[in-house]
Amino acid sequence: MTSSFDAIILGAGAAGMMCAWTAGTRGKRVLLIDHADEPGKKILISGGGRCNFTNIHTAADRYLSSNPHFAKSALGRYTAQDFLGLVESYGIAWHEKTLGQLFCDGSARQIVDMLMEECRKADVTTTLGHSATAIEHGDGQFRVTLNGLEYQAPALVLATGGPSIPKLGGTGFAYDVARRFGLSIVHPRPALVPFTLGPDEALFRSLSGVSTEVVVSWNKTRFREAALFTHRGLSGPAMLQISSYWQHRTPISVNFLPDAERDWLVRLKQTQPRTAFRKAISSMLPARLAEALTERLAVEGELANLPDKALRTAEMQLASWAFLPSGTEGFAKAEVTAGGISVAELSSRTMMATRLPGLYAIGEAVDVTGWLGGYNFQWAWASGWAAGQAI
Repeated sequence: MTSSFDAIILGAGAAGMMCAWTAGTRGKRVLLIDHADEPGKKILISGGGRCNFTNIHTAADRYLSSNPHFAKSALGRYTAQDFLGLVESYGIAWHEKTLGQLFCDGSARQIVDMLMEECRKADVTTTLGHSATAIEHGDGQFRVTLNGLEYQAPALVLATGGPSIPKLGGTGFAYDVARRFGLSIVHPRPALVPFTLGPDEALFRSLSGVSTEVVVSWNKTRFREAALFTHRGLSGPAMLQISSYWQHRTPISVNFLPDAERDWLVRLKQTQPRTAFRKAISSMLPARLAEALTERLAVEGELANLPDKALRTAEMQLASWAFLPSGTEGFAKAEVTAGGISVAELSSRTMMATRLPGLYAIGEAVDVTGWLGGYNFQWAWASGWAAGQAI
């Protein structure tokens, strides 16, 4: 016996739950499926357990995609303020951190409970803890076999995310289904992920735990945030941000003193000539980092005994320190996946596949990747809402 619905949504994460209750509110009969035993596992660990649920500065230029304009429609029709209104309607207390990032005062579970309550009010049928064993399409219907039972609907939504954080169940399942129905995939890669450094940079790996504010750049892209040295390489918000743009075997540039004025060392030499070079650097940076950089610069002695040219060269190096990462920590530590189901295959308004009516893709499964700081959740809400309105 086959059970019929208006839509079957694969994936009870942020985008899937959003899509389910949006469609359900419109009177659609929705089946929400996830192989995990509880919904929203990625939501629960986000933001240190407090869920950075959106960013008030959301705009399409803060997303990576093979089509930089693709996200505009969905983001413009369901905004950060729209989601914040939903959060406030549930009495969930929140606060703004740096750079427009909004977090729950309490627990990320409040966001999951809110979404599931919206699904309950919209009469969404939810099935957890079982994987789809067969997905077929014919006669205008998608047929999904789950735990030995068959379900059918004219709409199928791929909302299972990407392979980032596999310990939470992240896989390339959405890509496999998309390929089966003729959609193309932009090569998926880890994004918002720490860098690893090779043996030549062992000195910096010894700085594990040291953090400082920097400007990091790759080509014309730059971010000013904190960088964190780890036992394997480089992390912290600045490094996670630039990692989404970085290409293998290319260097990144780090300005360790973004607020330093030009010729600051030369001027310090004029006013405090007996100051040791190492002490001058230590006054601007964490002590352990200053010591490591001084060792690499191979400059020692009092400023009075150092030529202005040597001081200017040191300044330039500190302002554009090149690191050549050996790689990243991969999907295991990546917060999101870049790449995914090609946006060239989808309607930017409805998220439906242009070559197969009734097939939708939303959230992280799609080739749209946001900056760190709530942008990826806002894409999940917006793309899920867009598909939910179209089903």
